[in-house]
Amino acid sequence: MAPPMTAGTLLDRLRAAGLTVVEVGDWEHHNRNHQGPWGPVHGVVIHHTAIPGAERAVSVCRDGRAGLPGPLCHGVITKDGAVHLVGHGRANHAGLGDDDVLRAVVAEKALPRANEANTDGNRHFYGFECENLGDGKDPWPTAQLDAIEKAAAAICRHHGWSERSVIGHLEWQPGKVDPRGFSMTWLRGRIRDRLK
Repeated sequence: MAPPMTAGTLLDRLRAAGLTVVEVGDWEHHNRNHQGPWGPVHGVVIHHTAIPGAERAVSVCRDGRAGLPGPLCHGVITKDGAVHLVGHGRANHAGLGDDDVLRAVVAEKALPRANEANTDGNRHFYGFECENLGDGKDPWPTAQLDAIEKAAAAICRHHGWSERSVIGHLEWQPGKVDPRGFSMTWLRGRIRDRLK
């Protein structure tokens, strides 16, 4: 069982990984903790925003949208490779997912196919929304892919996790497609190499 990092520790770990970090408003205290606990944490979920433009993506991920209050993640990774921290604590990003997937993440084993949504992922995962339309055509710049890898690896390193603790939203919740445009197996390979 791993308690979540403090806001200050998360900021330090991301900066130590060589990332450009943008602090958005009072991100350290912006959360959904009144809706339930955050922690213990077991991994990182990667998403795509499906929102055009960095400024709008950061704004929506911080403030939320109709029927889904923000924050919608902990950090937004824009195409230029910057990590915009928008929340710390429970965030509306993972939603309900598969308890078998959670058990595999905790055990750092191969993931089963998600086929049910019965477990609160917002409690157990850090979340990064990555600026991309998610149409399979919008490019993923090298700077952005490098930042996704570095951010996820920084969290894994802090908690002593392997690359198997990093999953895509599509691996957590049936019916989700994000992130689209690269494979999570490929990303986990990059994270594994970075953690060596």
